This record gives sequence, structure tokens and C-alpha cells, in this order.
Amino acid sequence: MATLPEPEKPSLPTKINTFVANSRAGKRFKLAERNTSFTTELRAGTATFLTMAYILAVNASILTDSGGTCSASDCIPLCSDPNIALPNCTGPSYRIIQPDISCKFPPVNPGYQNCLQKTRKDLIVATTASALIGCLIMGIFANLPLALAPGMGTNAYFAYSVVGFHGSGNVPYKSALTAIFIEGLIFLFISALGLRTKLAKFVPKPVRISSSAGIGLFLAFIGLQNNEGIGLVSYSSSTLVTVGACPRSSRASLAPVMTAINGTVSLLPGGSVSGDIMCLNNRMESHTFWLGIVGFVIIAYCLVKNIKGAMIYGIVFVTAISWFRNTSVTAFPSTESGNSAYEYFKKVVDVHVIKSTAGALSFNGMGEGSFWEALVTFLYVDILDTTGTLYSMARFAGFSDLNGDFEGQYFAFMSDAASIVVGSLLGTSPVTTFIESSTGIREGGRTGLTAITVAGYFFLAFFFTPLLASIPAWAVGPPLILVGVLMMRSVVEIEWDDMKQAIPAFVTLILMPMTYSVAYGLIGGIGTYIVLHLSDWAEILSRRVGIGKRSKANNPSLKEEATNGNTNDKGLQLGQDKDDILSVCLPAIVDERSHQMIGQDEHKDCSNEDVRLTKQLDSENGRKMSITESTDGLNLPLSDDNKPIAPCESA
Repeated sequence: MATLPEPEKPSLPTKINTFVANSRAGKRFKLAERNTSFTTELRAGTATFLTMAYILAVNASILTDSGGTCSASDCIPLCSDPNIALPNCTGPSYRIIQPDISCKFPPVNPGYQNCLQKTRKDLIVATTASALIGCLIMGIFANLPLALAPGMGTNAYFAYSVVGFHGSGNVPYKSALTAIFIEGLIFLFISALGLRTKLAKFVPKPVRISSSAGIGLFLAFIGLQNNEGIGLVSYSSSTLVTVGACPRSSRASLAPVMTAINGTVSLLPGGSVSGDIMCLNNRMESHTFWLGIVGFVIIAYCLVKNIKGAMIYGIVFVTAISWFRNTSVTAFPSTESGNSAYEYFKKVVDVHVIKSTAGALSFNGMGEGSFWEALVTFLYVDILDTTGTLYSMARFAGFSDLNGDFEGQYFAFMSDAASIVVGSLLGTSPVTTFIESSTGIREGGRTGLTAITVAGYFFLAFFFTPLLASIPAWAVGPPLILVGVLMMRSVVEIEWDDMKQAIPAFVTLILMPMTYSVAYGLIGGIGTYIVLHLSDWAEILSRRVGIGKRSKANNPSLKEEATNGNTNDKGLQLGQDKDDILSVCLPAIVDERSHQMIGQDEHKDCSNEDVRLTKQLDSENGRKMSITESTDGLNLPLSDDNKPIAPCESA
């Protein structure tokens, strides 16, 4: 008698997933309900962290350009001969030069430079701590797979437009942090009252849909650049962008000019030199570019074959090869900065305590107009940027309902606002939800455990900052590009045949990468939507005040048809003239694609009782509409036999 084979024993990961799913924590984070597992959440958090780990080095570098808390008082006296040490600067041929305000600008005074190095370490820790706290708040309270950190774009605005290069702007560093602190409190207040969610409702549907694809293009554009990606796209003085991918030796920075600050070659006021963004020659010959392409192929192949952990494999492969010195693809070239980075990398473990940026608030500048200008700008950019990102990530994860709402959105907005306050107290620019969260969502992240996993990695970053800060840009670029591919899927939901929907959607989609800002894309899309719908709103308003309405008493066609006896139970003729029907009573119009009521005429002759009109109407844009009845507060399309139709059927 044949014996049945013994059932296969579950693997260790399966046992762990089952145990966690049945635990209180698993039920708290709704692992089973959201069709995910503990190991999937860990993998998703790892992928998200690896794609956003660059923020540790990049954010600190950008904010250090503002000078931080450093000032001219940190400069030291120098000898008139730079080759002579200060103690030896004696005799008639030499003189001691006392520092002035110009010591902050190239050539930067050694004392000021030393202060900048300390500030950069402070800002790395501030970036790490604010990201850790933000991710924990989001994961625990909102239960969403979204990671937070100081945002790209707002950090550049903070450093180069508000504070200015080495403090050359209109608002001091400490006052700028105060503006962010107050803005965060306002944001928190708005979110607590639920007003932020209501403000989000004003974002038109085509703009909401296209913002996801726009962010995808934005990510891909970042991933294609030199400093933050594989380097395929570089600057062109004639066409703005062009093909790059040239070696470091063939790159040029932009743009040193003569200024009146100290009469020497210095930087553009309010801005920094953009490093290595222009290729002079040898295009497509960068070895780091081709290594990035290999990483791209690895990730793409894994995605095609549906291999879990695709993003991680590509990042780890490229990073591991880039950590070898004395190669053409090394992350540590034989330069002063490369040597410094390598020495820091070799520490592997390093713990730094913030000394200057934490709690560096100053309320002395609140009387200045520039202070409030910066505060208002931070506020509206954060509202639009975060709103667009949160709703796009929710759509990408499949959390959104027909109205665009998603579970946990109240606490998501609260978490984001609270993180801004925390970040300002640590000394960094506004913290926001990162669009790189889409990488983890792609890996299957669906709960707050993904965000908590990211927080765990940021905690490790306190100790392993030298390693994590050494992930090269060409390792991060490929996953950003491919996440952009994945986020483009939302464009199929845009009604391209309806120009009133298509144009705002396209403006939103194209402005995000072209202006390097999610907020500007949303502003452009919303503005375009308003302009295109002004005439429609004017017509609706005119109907509400009684202009252009026709009563049944003054309608000859209805009078004539009524005498023929072909009337409904209200005594109104259901004739063939669409305009006549619409002019008498229009209880509701339902878009048969979304099954949502899009309009309701409030003619005085209309009652709230049953009005059954079963005629199909074609709108001006070609979409099928149904006139429906209004009974007991319900609006359902009717079939030809006057029976309500299920929401997913067509009339």
C-alpha cells in the first residue's frame, strides 16, 4: 500500500511570517488584511532606505553651503604670504591680515572652513535623526509604508535662496530655522483640524492622477543626472540639457563669476557652484555611467522576471564594485575630497554628537519681510509637495478609494507636519514624505512596518554613517529611473479625449521634472484647470441665479407635447428634445465611467420626488452621461425599463 508523502515542512521565513501575522503586532499593522508579510515589509524597508540613503550626504552638503551657524568670527588671522605660518609672519616683508566678511568666500579662510567641516558632521546627524523620528511617527501612527527625510528642493531653496551661500542671503541660518519651526506648527495645526485633507480635496482629479506620473518622471530625471544619478544627462548652455556620461576629468562646474563681495572670483549671489554638471568632451565614455547601466540591467531583468529584491540587488552590486580604490569606477578618487571621503569610509563606525545646529533658533528676525516671505513659501510648498506625494504614493500602493482618500491619511498628514517641527529643532530644512518610498512599495511594502524598518536603518546610520554615506550616485540612479517607469502607469486613467482633463494633466506631468519641483507642477496643473473651467463655472452660476432657465410654462415644445398626452407622473412631457428636458429638470448627471454625480440642476420647477428620465445623453466631450432619478438620497443610473443599474454596469 502506497504511503502518502509527508507534507513539506514550512521554511523558517514562512514560520516567522505566520508567527508575526498572528501576533498582536501583526494584527496592529494589519499584515494579513493588506496581503503582506513580515519579511516582505523588511525587504521593502531595505529597498526604500537604500534608494534614499544618499540624502545623508547630499542634504548635509547642500545645507553646509549655507554656512550653518558659522560666521566671520570663526575666521582666523592669516599672513600676507599664504605659505608662511602665522607665528613666523614677522619682519618688514610680511603683515598679519585680520579677517573680515570676505573670509567666508573663496578663497575660504581656513578657520571658516574648519567650522564648515564640523557643521557638515552635525547636519549628517541632524538629517539622520529627523529621518528616523519621522519614519517612526509615520509607521506607528499612520501605518503606511512611507519614509520621511529632509526633502530635496526645499533644502536647496533654504540654502541658496533664503540663507544664501555662506550666509550671503537675506535671512540668517538661525532665523530660517525659526521660520521652518513656525511653519511646521501652522502645518500641524491645519492637519490636526483636518483642514489639510479638505485643502487636498481642491486638487482636481486630472491633476491628482497625473501627479503620480509626474513624480515618476521627476525621479527618472534625477536618476539620469550627474550628481544624483548615472550621469547620462548633463548641462548644455544652448539646449539646457544634453547627453553627458563623460569622465570626471571632462566635467566642468557652474558658474564662478566676479562679484563685488571681495573683488575676486567667487560664487553667484544666493547660489553655489553646481559641481561637475557640464561635459566638455568625451561624452558616453564615463566608466561609472556604464557601471550604472549594468545596475540598471540587473534591476530591469529582476523586475521582468518578478524577482523580489530587484532594487536591492542592483544597488548592492554597483556599490560594492565602487568601493574599490584605484579603479576608474571608484567612489573615492585620488583627490582631496576623495581622500577625505575614503578616510571617513575606513572608520566604518563613527558616532558624532550635534554641537551647533540643534536648537539653533532665533526669533530676532521676525520683523523682517524676508522672514515671512520664506515662511509662507515653505508653507505652501510643503502643502502642495506633501499632498501630491502622499496621494501619489497611496494610489501607487492601491490604497486610494474612488474619491482619492486612503486609510491613515489624517495621521499621515499629522506625521509629516510633526516631522517638520522636529527637523527644525535639529537644524535641518523641512522634512517631507520621500517619493523614493515608491521603491519599497514596489517591493511589496504595504504597512507601517516598512517605515519602521527604514527608521531602523537610520538608527544604524548613527553608527555606520561612513558606509551609508559612501553609496555612490550611479548606484542610486538606476532604481530611481525604474521606479519612474512603474509610476507612469497612472497616465492610462487620464481622459485624453477630453481636453479639459488632458491639458491640466499634461501640464502637471511635464512641469514636475522640468522645474525640478512637485509643488510647481501642482501649481501649474491647478492653475490650468481653473482657467479652462471658468466658462463652465460661470454658466453654472448663471443658472443658479435664474439666467437662461426656461420654465415649462414658457416652453412651446413641452406645451405641445403635453397636449398629446405623452407625459410622466409629474405632468411633464418626455419628448425627444434634449434641451427641453434639461431645461425643465435635471436631478443628476452621472459619469458612466466613474459612476459619480457630476452635476445637478436646481430649477425651481424640479421636485425631490421620483423623476424618471431614461434618455442617454452625450456630453460635449463625447462621454456618455445618464440622467438619473433621485430617490431617498440615492443617485443611480436607470436602464431602459427604469430599473436601477449596478455601479459597474452601463446604462
